[in-house]
Amino acid sequence: MKQVVQNYKSGELALLDVPVPGCKPGGVLVRSAYSLISTGTELMKVSEAGMSILGKARSRPDQVAKVVQSVATNGVGATYRKVMGKLDSWTPLGYSLCGVVEQVGAGIDDVAVGDLVACAGNEHALHAELNWVPRNLYTPVPDGLEPRHAAFGTVGSIALQGVRRGEPQLGEVALVIGLGLIGQLVVQLLTASGVRVVGVDPDPVRCDLAVRLGAVTCGDPASAAVTSSVAELTGGHGVDQVYLAAGGSSNEPVELAVRLSRDRGRVVDIGKCRLDLPWNAYYMKELDVRFSRSYGPGRYDPEYELEGRDYPIGYVRWTERRNLACFLDLAARGRVDVEPLVSRIADFDDAVETYRNLKDGELKAVAVLFRYPEQKTGPAAGEESGQQTGQGSAAEAPELTVPAVRRGAGGAAPARSAGAPVRLAFIGAGNYATSMLLPHLARRDGVELAKVVTTTALSAANAQRKFGFRDATTDLDAVLGDPSVDAVFVVTRHSSHAELTRRALLAGKTVFVEKPLALTEDELAAVLAAVEESGNDRLQVGFNRRFAPLVQEAGKQFGPRTGPANLRYLVNAGRLDQGSWYLRQDSEGSRFAGEGGHFIDTASRLLGADPVSVYAVAAPNEDLQVVLRYPGGSTATISYVTSGPAGFPKETLDLVADGRALRLDDFVRASVYGRKRWVSSRLPKARDKGQRAELDAFLAAVRTGGPMPIPLESLVATTAATLAVQVSLAGGAPVTLARAR
Repeated sequence: MKQVVQNYKSGELALLDVPVPGCKPGGVLVRSAYSLISTGTELMKVSEAGMSILGKARSRPDQVAKVVQSVATNGVGATYRKVMGKLDSWTPLGYSLCGVVEQVGAGIDDVAVGDLVACAGNEHALHAELNWVPRNLYTPVPDGLEPRHAAFGTVGSIALQGVRRGEPQLGEVALVIGLGLIGQLVVQLLTASGVRVVGVDPDPVRCDLAVRLGAVTCGDPASAAVTSSVAELTGGHGVDQVYLAAGGSSNEPVELAVRLSRDRGRVVDIGKCRLDLPWNAYYMKELDVRFSRSYGPGRYDPEYELEGRDYPIGYVRWTERRNLACFLDLAARGRVDVEPLVSRIADFDDAVETYRNLKDGELKAVAVLFRYPEQKTGPAAGEESGQQTGQGSAAEAPELTVPAVRRGAGGAAPARSAGAPVRLAFIGAGNYATSMLLPHLARRDGVELAKVVTTTALSAANAQRKFGFRDATTDLDAVLGDPSVDAVFVVTRHSSHAELTRRALLAGKTVFVEKPLALTEDELAAVLAAVEESGNDRLQVGFNRRFAPLVQEAGKQFGPRTGPANLRYLVNAGRLDQGSWYLRQDSEGSRFAGEGGHFIDTASRLLGADPVSVYAVAAPNEDLQVVLRYPGGSTATISYVTSGPAGFPKETLDLVADGRALRLDDFVRASVYGRKRWVSSRLPKARDKGQRAELDAFLAAVRTGGPMPIPLESLVATTAATLAVQVSLAGGAPVTLARAR
């Protein structure tokens, strides 16, 4: 396996091949998913390694004292050889990561193979592909917390322990000096505790970030604005507590702390800065100076860390493991947000270069993560564009697999009597069904609306009365078990689509499901499992726009392509009314997850292929930019905006390739520019988004037993691409759509 190491004598960094650690009793073997570079502690170690022997001695007087003692005991020669031998060896880097349990040692019963855990310790949570981690230095990751966020667990515990040492109380005012990684986390933890925070840092970017994360105000240590803000917030008394999260050789932090503290305030040292306390000033205010030792009680105790002996909770409430679990819980519940702190996610293979860029100042960062090979999906965030900010550049999301379609035996369409009407059943009769689908089906020749099933008797009765259904019911089994029903329409709320589709397929029905087909990868997999189990692949998703007459005609006028195309699709979606069920993201998925498949499918239809990668960016106002990459170099950009004016067209589309351009204006007009120009009728018409033509194609397939209008593989690819939008938003970078085999 590979591990990041450094030679402390020469300063050389390397990604070294080392043996896989054994899984000893009392711990677990963890395969790293993400590990965090502590841009404070680790960079200080890297910088020290590049110093001369004299420089190293000056930076570590504690070690010099040990050397002097060794000389007195062992002599100069023996001590020299010992020191040089220790310096001239590879030492590990890293102490905060998240990974998957690969092997469980004897005596461990709280986690199992495959569990996601956060790990701590500068001997156990290293920048390495595999680590053995003892019991008290790992904790399970809460459900819903992203692995890259869980990798912040150790540094989060350091910040949390520092805040605990300050004993904050509701309504107090705190000063945080140093707004690096630890300082930013301290700001959030204090804010979550009901404390008003003033931040101090010479970097205006970090000050702005801290304000976004909850600080009342932030500024340069020399700024009069900081002093005036403290006076205003405290009535001139001074802050209740100060957290020293800065590093370096300046004594300015401790001098600023006493100047802005109230009488008998608390000063907590978390970082490693100079501590020449101005005696008279600290004495006159009788300041309580406290130190915070790493991630909490248990740190540096081998019986706790290595032998797994826990401290009784009645005596020690917050140990380092309990701090680790507490911080992860806060992150999982959204009380602490680490995503804005991520400046770069780098491939683990690029570890040496990443450290060099940090050390040389080419990469300005608050937090940097290593992504290990299993998590790799493409370029790291900002790598291609050169973004290197300290404001939380987006990160890259894991790869999403497009499931393979496997058809079992019995995939032929059910036999139908010649001349018999197509008997349809509707599951759901809400607004879309009653306004966009049923008007095209009611009283149509060769179609019988057999049954409608809804959750309430009244809505079923209303649909029966209005559209002429033969039967109305609230019993789903009565519909799925009726052998006379040829096809089932699933037109319910989004969260039920996949399960109802799965059941209908297993019942042998041809299925038309309104978009989306599925809201999660598991739901999509369940639908395909039903196809494989039953052999029934008779499925259509309501992607009606590809059937719109103007899309069809414009595509013909544009003609075949030979080179890559660029497509732009602007969707002026508008804002939803307060209380709309579309806004229930926890149960119904995001708004784009619900309707984004429309636009992806239309782009894929015009480009003649399915996407191979997805990249999505969200603006603060929730507008989305979705970039789809297709085979052959074609791209499609979907701008899904809710902030546009109501009078602007809802959907406009432009396609450019081979010296030609196609334009679609809100499904009322289309044009093609090339050697000759084609323009559809200029007369105003009702927008035809293809519902009737879509239903015609579906009914023809049901009636004849012929192929479904859209291949199942394309429906699956579009659904997977829609799901990948949310994955990309969470990870912040392109998601590769890998085809399963």
